[in-house]
Amino acid sequence: MTELPARVSIREVGPRDGLQNEDPVPTEAKIRLLDALPRTGIRRIEAVSFVHPKAIPQMADADEVWSGSSHDPAVRYSALVPNSRGARRALAAGFTEIEVVVSASDTHNRKNVNRSTDESLDDIAELISLLHGENARVEVIVATSFGCPYEGDVAPARVASIVDRVVADGADRVAFGDTTGMATPRRVTELVTAVRDRQPDIPMLLHFHNTRGTGLANILTAMQLGVTEFDASIGGLGGCPYAPGATGNVATEEVVHMLHDMGIETGIDLDALVEVAALAQDIVGKELPSGVLRAGPRYRTIPA
Repeated sequence: MTELPARVSIREVGPRDGLQNEDPVPTEAKIRLLDALPRTGIRRIEAVSFVHPKAIPQMADADEVWSGSSHDPAVRYSALVPNSRGARRALAAGFTEIEVVVSASDTHNRKNVNRSTDESLDDIAELISLLHGENARVEVIVATSFGCPYEGDVAPARVASIVDRVVADGADRVAFGDTTGMATPRRVTELVTAVRDRQPDIPMLLHFHNTRGTGLANILTAMQLGVTEFDASIGGLGGCPYAPGATGNVATEEVVHMLHDMGIETGIDLDALVEVAALAQDIVGKELPSGVLRAGPRYRTIPA
């Protein structure tokens, strides 16, 4: 293990991964959220996904959301695509950072995209070639990296072999999704170690859900292993349409609250972030799971 990093990079995934598992919200409300986030100091945002509306109806207005938003020049925006058609839509919209996803679990992959993991990896190889030809960078997200709701445990060696394949095919970065919150600090250590032993130079990001309450502990463990890039979702929005029992991603304001108290920089204004979490809660019309949104930061006092 290494010393804790001085700075951590957080990618906000609420506008895409968060809202895709909520009841559909109006396009205008999505734009308001997308445009409010940069004012907190967040500099990486997963904005939309270009998927078939029958598959994820919550993302049916991706083109309208993106064209209607302000596109802060200080922010790195990314989009998720499932196939070449989605990739071409993302390129036409101007995205140069593209995410593609494959599940480490065959069962979850079939539920998600109706094909095996190996078949998806073949498709991803073609997508990488297509996107690199248009000067876009490709991040491969490995879902169910820490366990599958249908199959149970997923061996770290299987995830590492998937990383070997996508790196050989030209992936620029990899991310590991804890799709239903099955990760624990032990499993984070096993996975990061297995991948780093084989691919020490590939940029790595971790994406935790807080389904079983281990999200912040997993982030701390990953930082002790030298990981400095994480996904988080405003208010704890999110889940997975193809993973029963999945709850939201670890809440962005909870992550920032913990990191700042540890002296780790994020470049994010926590008070402004809590205000945007309240906006997200208003947009979806229900109480979100974030404890920092509910109770406020630890330095906020109340009259005696």
